Amino acid sequence: MAKQKKIEPLVGEDLLKKVKELESESKEDKAKRCGYYTVTKNGIERVNMMKFLNALIDAEGIQLDSSSGANGRGGRSASYRISVQSNGNLLIGSAYTKQMGLKSGDEFIITLGKKHIRLKQVDPEDLQEEEED
Repeated sequence: MAKQKKIEPLVGEDLLKKVKELESESKEDKAKRCGYYTVTKNGIERVNMMKFLNALIDAEGIQLDSSSGANGRGGRSASYRISVQSNGNLLIGSAYTKQMGLKSGDEFIITLGKKHIRLKQVDPEDLQEEEED
């Protein structure tokens, strides 16, 4: 069986032009005609829709990724909802502390209400005044 030449998928403006030309085709046919498919050992063509759609998003200049932290790790996004763990602890999580710009050692005053817990950050200047008194 002769090996087929690998077709380089279209990107950018070329991709957008080709998709516009093929507007009456199905999305699978558009992806295939733009080069977003592979051929299996058995000669079956498989369309890679995810790569095709991602390439379209990139070609349109749409930014879906939010800016991640300086270390390049995404991690979980803040859901603004937590639950009590089995050991009774409440874990706030780094998504919130990063968003507030908190550093290791920052202190808080805990105030308990009937159905709420309030955290108030201790101002470092207030701590210095207390130590001087």
